Formats: sequence, structure tokens, C-alpha cells
Amino acid sequence: MEILIWAFIGGIVGAVLMDVTETYTAKVGITSGVNIALVGRWFLGLLHGRFTYSNILDSAPLAGEVKAGWAFHFLVGGGGVALLYPLFFQATGLPLPSDHLLGGALFGLATSALPWFILLPSFGWGMFGRRGPRGSNALLASTLSHLPYGLGVGAVIALGASF
Repeated sequence: MEILIWAFIGGIVGAVLMDVTETYTAKVGITSGVNIALVGRWFLGLLHGRFTYSNILDSAPLAGEVKAGWAFHFLVGGGGVALLYPLFFQATGLPLPSDHLLGGALFGLATSALPWFILLPSFGWGMFGRRGPRGSNALLASTLSHLPYGLGVGAVIALGASF
């Protein structure tokens, strides 16, 4: 049970690392086209039964979407998704990797599938975000930002295991 707490905290740390990475990759022109307001708009839409958009950029902004986006990003996308890492090993009976950084990095890369196959298609941008905003490269940007996310998860689990 303790590992779930460490994984959740690691997911929040990983989400911060993801944001830092996205900031720097955007400065060199690598962006997914996603911003926190769009995440919040999508999340608020989910709460009202709307899962997909033809193009979320064409939908009207919603009150509180930025706050909702941050909450979703850190609590669900960060900490919540990180729970999948230890739960996978618990469910399969496989031992946790002894190298938590490598395991976390691989987990982070695997979580790139979430925006590729769920978030971006729900935005109306297709798989891998291929119909996203002009100049965006969601495939590369998501991969680059999810790697430090996983490293954050792995590092915090490793820290927790050392206690």
C-alpha cells in the first residue's frame, strides 16, 4: 500500500517535470498544441458527458477551465496515472523493477499512448495529433514530455523504497 502513496506523489513530481520539459521544448519549436485551458475544457466537458470535439479549438471557452485543467493535470493525469505503475506489477504478480529510474522511464514512454490515443483524438485532432494546430508535433512533444514524467515517478518510488 505504501508504494501507491509513493507512486501518487511521484506522479505529481513527474507532472511538474513534464511541464518544465514542455516549456523548454516549446522554446525550440516542439509543441503538442495542447495547453492547460484546453485540458480543462475537455475535462469539464467530460463531467457533462461530452468526450469528443470536432476541434476543441473551435469550442467556446468555459468558466474555470484553467483551474480545472491544472487540477486534472496534477491529480488525475499526474498522480492518478502513476498508480498504474505499481498496480500493473501487483496485478500480474511480477516483481517491481530493481532499477526504478529505468522502470519509470519505460513507464513514462508507455504513458505517451494516453495523449496519442485518448486526449488528442478527443480534441478532434486524430491519433498522434496529426490534425492538431499548424506547427505542432504532438507525437514528438508527448514523447519528450512523458519521459521526465516517468523518471519523476521512478525517482520518488526509489526514494520511498530507500526508507
